[in-house]
Amino acid sequence: GQHSHSYLGDDIEPAGSDGERIGNCPFSQRLFMILWLKGVIFNVTTVDLKRKPADLQDLAPGVNPPFMTYNGEVKVDVNKIEEFLEEKLTPPRFPRLAAKHLEANTAGIDIFAKFSAYIKNPRKDTNDALEKALLKSLWRLDDFLRTPLSEEIDADASGDLPESSRSFLDGNDLTLADCNLLPKLHILKVVAKKYRGFEIPADMTGVWRYLKCAYQREEFTKTCPADREIEYAYLDVARRIK
Repeated sequence: GQHSHSYLGDDIEPAGSDGERIGNCPFSQRLFMILWLKGVIFNVTTVDLKRKPADLQDLAPGVNPPFMTYNGEVKVDVNKIEEFLEEKLTPPRFPRLAAKHLEANTAGIDIFAKFSAYIKNPRKDTNDALEKALLKSLWRLDDFLRTPLSEEIDADASGDLPESSRSFLDGNDLTLADCNLLPKLHILKVVAKKYRGFEIPADMTGVWRYLKCAYQREEFTKTCPADREIEYAYLDVARRIK
């Protein structure tokens, strides 16, 4: 449905490799997705972190993007910004985005940490163990996405539970949980393939259904950095295996 638009101040975001395009930052994309889903018109100011403008230094000394200004107050913690947006932008004017199922908020919670450990490790002897740990956390997410939510289960039906056919973590609508996980999952997919030749296994049907549904939504695709930006961001982070 159409939401009426309002203007909420600036989101400040790291710039891409050319200092202009949207750079790779899952925290910024998370906030962009929330604002888009809320139907808010917002300005994005990209910042070349190597050449921080003076007015940014004055606004939030020593703070890196993303952050948000509202009524002259600077908010820097992404979780706090998310809470603030959900509290301030409420129905009937703005949709609620909080997940209805608590477990949707914790699904995939350790994946990005496992991915970071895997991609930053240069040692051949520990590479396999770190890859296994990453796979294990991805399988847990896959299991969650394939397990039906309470409203998908017919209480009177007998036999095995059907596999879930939902699009996203909490159902068929994007929620705050997806705004958090999807940018990270996409980075993992792009970076692990580029620097480790690792692909999310094809038999993780839940994870792949989830990603495919995300790629059909402009709230995700239009806020997503280009693959080359993501690869560039990890150029020095992804350690070569020795």
